[in-house]
Amino acid sequence: MAPGDRIGLVGRNGAGKTTTLRILAGETHPYAGEIRSSGPVGYLPQDPKEGDLDVLAKNRVLSARGLDEILASMARQQAEMESASDDSRRDRAIAKYSRLEERFGALGGYEAESDAARICSSLGLPDRVLSQPLHTLSGGQRRRIELARILFAASDGSGKSDTTLLLDEPTNHLDADSIAWLRTFLQNHEGGLVVISHDVELLADVVNRVWFLDAVRGEADVYNMSWQRYLDARATDEQRRKRERANAEKKASALRTQAAKLGAKATKATAAQQMLKRADRMMDELDEVRVEDKTAHIRFPEPAACGKTPLTARELTKVYGSLEIFTGVDLAIDKGSRVVVLGLNGAGKTTLLRLLAGTEDPDLGEVVPGYGLKLGYFAQEHDTLDDTVSVWDNIRHAAPDAGEQDLRGLLGAFMFSGAQLEQPAGTLSGGEKTRLALAGLVSSAANVLLLDEPTNNLDPVSREQVLDALRSYTGAVVLVTHDPGAAAALDPQRVILLPDGTEDHWSEEYQEIIELA
Repeated sequence: MAPGDRIGLVGRNGAGKTTTLRILAGETHPYAGEIRSSGPVGYLPQDPKEGDLDVLAKNRVLSARGLDEILASMARQQAEMESASDDSRRDRAIAKYSRLEERFGALGGYEAESDAARICSSLGLPDRVLSQPLHTLSGGQRRRIELARILFAASDGSGKSDTTLLLDEPTNHLDADSIAWLRTFLQNHEGGLVVISHDVELLADVVNRVWFLDAVRGEADVYNMSWQRYLDARATDEQRRKRERANAEKKASALRTQAAKLGAKATKATAAQQMLKRADRMMDELDEVRVEDKTAHIRFPEPAACGKTPLTARELTKVYGSLEIFTGVDLAIDKGSRVVVLGLNGAGKTTLLRLLAGTEDPDLGEVVPGYGLKLGYFAQEHDTLDDTVSVWDNIRHAAPDAGEQDLRGLLGAFMFSGAQLEQPAGTLSGGEKTRLALAGLVSSAANVLLLDEPTNNLDPVSREQVLDALRSYTGAVVLVTHDPGAAAALDPQRVILLPDGTEDHWSEEYQEIIELA
């Protein structure tokens, strides 16, 4: 690819998009062939794994240009200046600080801090977030910090760069304003870009080439054109293939019929064989008609019997250090109730679901299980999966009492079969991890589902499957989502607004808030 190429990497979940991007980024090795890179690369995986979570968010972004280490050294020398017990120690600290500050300035450090803050703000990360350690941030905030870090490294804030950006679902966790800003940034980016996204508006506005990975044929098609022209070309190409196949099948059928008549006569047997070979050759030379993509058959479980209020939370409070996430949240989940949790990024939506699921403890308050409670929890960061073990071991852990054949059938319905059952979960794409986690829910017989962004990373067909499952599920649901379609499919009765914990009846006004967010 050349500078200025903005490539949309598309295909169904499981086609190999994430694997392709990981190979391009040097995160894994190809089975054959090689990758040559002539410039810097910025890679955003679907599930970024940050290192030291005690690092301040601002320093994580600045680390893209090595400025965080200089700032840390400056802070140490400042502390030494203030605590030095004699003049010589203070003078040495002052001298070191001056050299560090000079180097920081020479690297454009002060302007860079401003650029970093501007990028972070454009991605919905206010200044107060930048001063917090990573471990106090939500999963969505940490992912936006990683995106900010990559964009900060790639440019001076204007998008001018020779960096090749490899972005896997970059709009996950972004609100509408942030997506609009990112769209403009990528349009202006002068380096290369390969982006995986199910945001068709982003693809339509940004890409000028398309790589389509066909999971059925195991091949990649390259289209040197815009997104809309690609869609038109795909449709035209598929119509051509179907038309040519229909004509060839008609001619081949006529040849086979004639061969059958000739074959009955010994003197015509050779001619009949030639006709059959010609018919076979005619069919073999055709381009394959695209086989219908397989889809996961997603149906949430029949809920186990339970009491009137299977889940209650009282006075829930969560604090990270001096940062109060929320306080005094009360919640009663009645049998079959449907609740959406709303709030700005960082308001504590994911934290609340973790407290309800029991994967994290509140600082104050309690979660009280009611009669017959059976929880099913879908974590947006796929925390319920063990990346180190296989697909099979993960589903076995989720449903230890289920029979082997039942589990194999379940995994097959979610498009996992054969050798893929032994594949480590950590090597799956984001969409595949979502399907595996959902398969675990289906096997659970849960009567209360806690769903944190269940449509993230899914292709349009799989997303519709999840929405259909939401519509038909008869148990209780507590949903966190940025997807207005998910909220509409749930048809909620109530909304919980964080961080205040205010409860209200659902209305179209809240649907509009999700669409704007």
